[in-house]
Amino acid sequence: MTEGERLQKVLARAGVASRRTCEELIRQGRVAVNGQIVTELGTKVSPQDAINVNGQPLPQGEGFMYIMLNKPAGYTSTVRDPHADHSVVELVPVSERLYPVGRLDKDSEGLLLLTNDGDFAQLLTHPRFEVDKQYDVLLDGAPSDSEVERLLQGLQIDNEWLYFHRVRFLCHSDQGAWLGVTLHQGRKRQIRRMFGWLGYHVLRLVRVEVGPVRLGELAPGQYRFLTDVEVKQLRAAATTAAPRPAVV
Repeated sequence: MTEGERLQKVLARAGVASRRTCEELIRQGRVAVNGQIVTELGTKVSPQDAINVNGQPLPQGEGFMYIMLNKPAGYTSTVRDPHADHSVVELVPVSERLYPVGRLDKDSEGLLLLTNDGDFAQLLTHPRFEVDKQYDVLLDGAPSDSEVERLLQGLQIDNEWLYFHRVRFLCHSDQGAWLGVTLHQGRKRQIRRMFGWLGYHVLRLVRVEVGPVRLGELAPGQYRFLTDVEVKQLRAAATTAAPRPAVV
């Protein structure tokens, strides 16, 4: 085949998975085109081709969905996890198969995007773009100015260089202090690990923004569809974001 689109792109756009995962499915021989197993990533397909993944036909004409969920604590940001009591997909009862865009750990709360558009998901999660994400964080104490500076300059933790882009004090509470934290990076449990390195315990962690999209007044456990304008703004934020130079 010499015309059409690359197979992995078609799979990702249909919501099978991210493009990288779709490439792995092809390599493993789990994708067939017109009844023939395909393992070459350069394969191109047309709308007339019949595509099967794991023996199941690829849905034709499926529209993309873009959803914002206010994730409560206690839910995992996965589609399937045999060890999880609850998954975020339980909170979004739609017929299409959706995938979380990035993750919030089980104990964290707030804004989580879900979609069946694999290209969109990869755009927002690829480390090349580092779209801003903002969090409200309740600590069991208030860091000093010098400690905040350490967080901004970066810390070497478990062989990873981690840093906060911005930190601001929000208010005191009976339990400690609320801080606003902005990340460019998206490392696993990054905020908890960095504050823990300084000896602080994160009591609550709520994501309130992803790029230009804000959580707003959406109640915990509730979801809504993103507007066309919000989807375009998120794409623009990803394609224009610039990585931060390494601190040396």
